[in-house]
Amino acid sequence: MPKEFTYRGHTFAELRQISMDDFIKVLPSRQRRSLLRGLPDEQKKLIEKIRESKRIAEKNEKVSVRTHCRDAVILPEMVGITILVHNGKEFTAVDMTPEKIGHFLGEFASTNKKVSHGTPGIGASRSSMYVPLK
Repeated sequence: MPKEFTYRGHTFAELRQISMDDFIKVLPSRQRRSLLRGLPDEQKKLIEKIRESKRIAEKNEKVSVRTHCRDAVILPEMVGITILVHNGKEFTAVDMTPEKIGHFLGEFASTNKKVSHGTPGIGASRSSMYVPLK
């Protein structure tokens, strides 16, 4: 039997039922302070888009929301949809699951990638003159 998800002692069903003010009290301090200051206009638009996409998703259509708003806190009402988060170059698909509640959107769309250097080519450096050719 899989373990039921809880966030700081609350089940996912409880988190969906409680008011926004009570949910904010459950969050860690950084996220709590961010939400207590009020939502900026771009985050308000994001929440409106998410609510609209949930209405469309009820009609069995897959909808994803694109956003540049990386500092938005993931709320229980966001769970179940796909949000495309901009990482500076492209949009990265992030599926919202209950385990991501309380995190920021930007945590799941990395802005830098691992650098993997190839082998040096001919003329790349002075020492490459002495690399034998096959």
